[in-house]
Amino acid sequence: SGCIRTKVDDLPSRLKLIYAGVTEIITQFQPDYFAIEQVFMAKNADSALKLGQARGVAIVAAVNQELPVFEYAARQVKQTVVGIGSAEKSQVQHMVRTLLKLPANPQADAADALAIAITHCHVSQNAMQMSESRLNLARGRLR
Repeated sequence: SGCIRTKVDDLPSRLKLIYAGVTEIITQFQPDYFAIEQVFMAKNADSALKLGQARGVAIVAAVNQELPVFEYAARQVKQTVVGIGSAEKSQVQHMVRTLLKLPANPQADAADALAIAITHCHVSQNAMQMSESRLNLARGRLR
């Protein structure tokens, strides 16, 4: 599924595996951008710290490959993909399947990653259209 799974128990080894896995995926697929979910306030502080560390090594892997990094809030991703910022994981999976014309719902983690990618494409496209509109407006004023 393209998800990085860590089986080891100690955190430093897990972080090393995440870094190596992200680096391998970047090398294999040569993306132009790296998009990741922003940190959210977890109920468990220990889990939030570990998640932050995992995000950190993933971001470092991207930056080491000279990729620009974009971060999106979970609510924004759900809003973009499902149309509701409080959507359930199953709704995200269904919409990712529908939008990408996949034969089956992807695993939850894979659906989240694909939803972040879809969000980045949507946001980037809108930003590009706004820049073009501003440029056209400025050209119109200069004439």
